[in-house]
Amino acid sequence: MPEEEPHQKSLAMVVMSGDFDKLFGAFIIATGAAAMGMEVTMFFTFWGLRAIKKNVSTGKTFLGKMLGVVYGGDISKSNPSKFSFGGMGRWMFNKMMGNHNVSTLTELRDLAIDLGVNMYGCQMSMDVMEIPRESFIDGVKEPVGVGFFLMKAQDAEIQLFI
Repeated sequence: MPEEEPHQKSLAMVVMSGDFDKLFGAFIIATGAAAMGMEVTMFFTFWGLRAIKKNVSTGKTFLGKMLGVVYGGDISKSNPSKFSFGGMGRWMFNKMMGNHNVSTLTELRDLAIDLGVNMYGCQMSMDVMEIPRESFIDGVKEPVGVGFFLMKAQDAEIQLFI
């Protein structure tokens, strides 16, 4: 009788926040799981889309362009959920983390891609926020809907919402 292949464990994560600390936690968990051999699916929606976006302007309509300006930027523009201080919090945390040889948020995201983490943008959020597929970094999969994510989540041993 042939040996049965071991089941690859998986993690499915919704990333709704674009906050520095929450994105940091999401990518630490994702890279840790991928390094352990797990299949990792990250589903970025609403503010979380910032994590997979290039530093480009977005929006077609007046409101979409306004949103692109007000919330524009990429992962490097994310602020801590507390102690933002108009950007000083981001600088402070980056400095403190650098002093302890902790990877930057961008480095963690790039590591996630290198480790094979599957990153998907939420098509509905992209449509509402007028963020086109072309504004995403390399390594992000084609946008999907919530049904795709739910199929991944129902089979995953771990499901997270960040």
